[in-house]
Amino acid sequence: MDPLYLQLNLQFFADEEKTEEATPKKREDSRKKGQVPKSSDVNTAIGLFGMFLLFLIAIPFAGRGISQLMTDTFSSTMRMPELDEGTLEVIMRHYFIETAKILAPFFILGVVCSLVSNLVQFGFLFSTESMSFKWERINPLKGIKRIYSVRAIVEMLKALLKIVAIGLTAFIVIWINKAELFMLPKESIRAGVQLIGDITIQLGLAASILLLFLSILDYVYQKYDHEKNIKMSKKDVKDEHKKMEGDPQIKSKIKEKQQQMSSQRMMQEIPDADVVITNPTHYAVALKYQEDSMDAPIIVAKGADYLALKIKDTARRHQVATVEKRTLARGLYHQLEMGDAVPEDFFKAVAEVLAYVYKMQGKI
Repeated sequence: MDPLYLQLNLQFFADEEKTEEATPKKREDSRKKGQVPKSSDVNTAIGLFGMFLLFLIAIPFAGRGISQLMTDTFSSTMRMPELDEGTLEVIMRHYFIETAKILAPFFILGVVCSLVSNLVQFGFLFSTESMSFKWERINPLKGIKRIYSVRAIVEMLKALLKIVAIGLTAFIVIWINKAELFMLPKESIRAGVQLIGDITIQLGLAASILLLFLSILDYVYQKYDHEKNIKMSKKDVKDEHKKMEGDPQIKSKIKEKQQQMSSQRMMQEIPDADVVITNPTHYAVALKYQEDSMDAPIIVAKGADYLALKIKDTARRHQVATVEKRTLARGLYHQLEMGDAVPEDFFKAVAEVLAYVYKMQGKI
């Protein structure tokens, strides 16, 4: 086999192999599509725990409310001389409203638990991508591939683990309460119902805490699986980089950011300048000169129009001398850049300005 051909093939497969961590843009694109690390077990565990905890706190109040509602309903019905369509509608409306008041905390808790479990996992996210129709979802070959994939095996093992764990938890709770259960036939109906209710709540809380622990492990796995799925090949990273470099909006934002940084840097240099030469309204150029370390004055800031006004305003606030020299300001602005030294062509004019400024400041 040709060594060059083998080398090219190896390079191709190396480029295609997904070994690189996902870039921020790749992560953002995946998030917009709804592809985030998420464990449904976290939702289930938090919902169950919250629900059984609410049962533990609210069942006495809810039981009394339902008992009172039933008593009021039947007693008011018995007192009515006749039951027609109008009175039945009033009774049913009252019954519905009171029942809704009793059950409302449970429904609200379910919604809150669902929101909290999602926010904990991946924050606030709204995406319709996962709801859109895709032909590959009904492709039987891909369906078979999903059924016999590693992920499917992991999900099956998780289900078996949960069944075993919950079964063991139920056995332990029942074993702890075995004495009370053996005495159940001798108890009254009210005491028996209360005992069954207490054991059910104990079982629910224990199972939900166990599921919460398992869901944390599942979330760690889902995050690992998500990171593996969004990995990129070297070619993907290069293509994305080229695409971003060629994007006019990205270029515009980069240029804008560079201009902002340059402007900030200029404003920081102006207080150390010796003089600002102006047009006076269109251009402003700030010069700095240190005789012991510079061969010629250098440009520390320059700007036109709005930026020129900003340079002059900064110079005025820091008591930097401003001198109006129209031709010199235009020449320096158009021919020199930030950090450039003044060329010989401008030596005489710049020297006259600096001499004038130093004389005003009493330095000469």
